[in-house]
Amino acid sequence: MELFPAIDLRNGNAVRLVQGDYDQMTVFSPDPAAVALEFKKQGAKNLHVVDLDGAKDAALANFSTIRRLIEETDLFVEVGGGIRSEKAIDTYLSLGAGRVILGTVAVTNYPFLEEMVKKYGDKIAVGVDAKDGYVATHGWLETSTLKGVDFCRQLKESGVKTVIYTDISRDGRMQGTNLALYDELSEIKGLNIVASGGISSLEEIVKLKNKVYGAILGKALYLGAIDLAEALKAAGQA
Repeated sequence: MELFPAIDLRNGNAVRLVQGDYDQMTVFSPDPAAVALEFKKQGAKNLHVVDLDGAKDAALANFSTIRRLIEETDLFVEVGGGIRSEKAIDTYLSLGAGRVILGTVAVTNYPFLEEMVKKYGDKIAVGVDAKDGYVATHGWLETSTLKGVDFCRQLKESGVKTVIYTDISRDGRMQGTNLALYDELSEIKGLNIVASGGISSLEEIVKLKNKVYGAILGKALYLGAIDLAEALKAAGQA
């Protein structure tokens, strides 16, 4: 299983939110590149980066910081947050991002998503962020009428290879991830599922290992609840 240490960006800082609430934000570092290099030192091969400002405003608000993360770490970097045009996709891929994550636009403009998947293949991932089982958009500020698991099935049929699925109710709470949900999602054959939201122990990583393609570690790393080197061993990635 691939592990993706997470760096969420707001105003150039590495931060964490609770359940996507911008008013419940903790700044962990003013130097996200230093955080990423520390992850690399511990053995990380991947990095999950979200532009929180961009997620709300559909702009590449933290572009210069993300460029540093890509250029200075030499990690496989997947980038999301406010990517709603082909220009934005091409900008990040040209920088050297390994994969870009489409979220809101995958819901609001599905034909665009299909077009981008045909053009860029597995360089396109979709972030499915679910609130009470329904897909949330616009930085988790709005909720659609789409059921998250059903949407994943639709994405697979459209050729999407990777979905980052977040149960918003678990995100940032340090109370465990939704293992039953990932059991259900693992039944969608041919779709790489990345588990996101609430992972807070090595035991959960072991349980997820044979169910999903990858998992994102966020707050548990920043608070020291999970040691990244040990997590990589538990995931079989080290």
